[in-house]
Amino acid sequence: MLGKTAGGLYWMFRSLERAENTARLLEAGFRIALTRSSDAESEWKSIIVTSAAQMAYEARYDGYDGARVVNFLLRDTENPSSVLSVIKSARDNARLVRTALTTEVWSAVNETWMTLTALLKEPVTQTELPAILASIRQQSALVRGALHGTMLRNDMFDFCRLGTFIERIDSTARIIDVKYYSLLPAASFVGSRMDNVQWETILRSVSAHRSFRWAVDDDYTAAAIASFLILDGRMPRSLSFGMSKIVDNLGYLAADYGTRMPCHDMAEKLLVRLKDRDINAIFEEGLHEFIGSVIEDNANLGQQIEQDYRFNS
Repeated sequence: MLGKTAGGLYWMFRSLERAENTARLLEAGFRIALTRSSDAESEWKSIIVTSAAQMAYEARYDGYDGARVVNFLLRDTENPSSVLSVIKSARDNARLVRTALTTEVWSAVNETWMTLTALLKEPVTQTELPAILASIRQQSALVRGALHGTMLRNDMFDFCRLGTFIERIDSTARIIDVKYYSLLPAASFVGSRMDNVQWETILRSVSAHRSFRWAVDDDYTAAAIASFLILDGRMPRSLSFGMSKIVDNLGYLAADYGTRMPCHDMAEKLLVRLKDRDINAIFEEGLHEFIGSVIEDNANLGQQIEQDYRFNS
């Protein structure tokens, strides 16, 4: 496959995943802000900080309020990571690789672009926000369903999945960081009812609330929920699950092309860090520090995949 086609598939699905994950990040912050309404500005700021958009936001605005943050992350076309921006990028990439997609996948991407462009045409009010965030998630699921239901399991499918999981790992890690690094008021709250309510909110933001109750014989504690979101290979948005899928898809590419690349070793090394670990050891190491290192290593892996498969050629 041409590197440009591989890159178009990879970035199309990174962009689609980013749109959904931005919606999830906003939902997590919005829900937690409702429990700490006395300091709303810091809650909205934490969402911007966690989305790695603080410099771009502060270049445009003074102060953090809900309307500005929501507009910046959902509608601002000058923000390259806003939902409108990444959905346009996904559609542009889909057009570039149109012949590599089934009709169903192309139609789903195009419908998503049209639907969200219309939905985000006007500023979003706080009362409308939950329904709009749900619509963004639903449109992402529509494209994902078309991919799984109609695409051949070949190198084209593998590059789509690599884009999805590189982006998803980054998002889940950042959502965890919202809670533990940005939103916990003070060390004295760790283990308190407030702490546990915030962790439960994080579960809901990644659609894992019911899954946690089915899979984990424990209460809503920081350690149990962090373990579920970081280490549980059954949970499709956990760091461990995402990295295992990256290793699988890179393995399929190695078999198809008859060669291993540096990115294969990087992915396997990252997976080892997430397999057979004890969450208490991670807490002792420092959860924020551990999550920060995963975010950095995952970003480096994404860059290595682009380099190894010559996305720019």
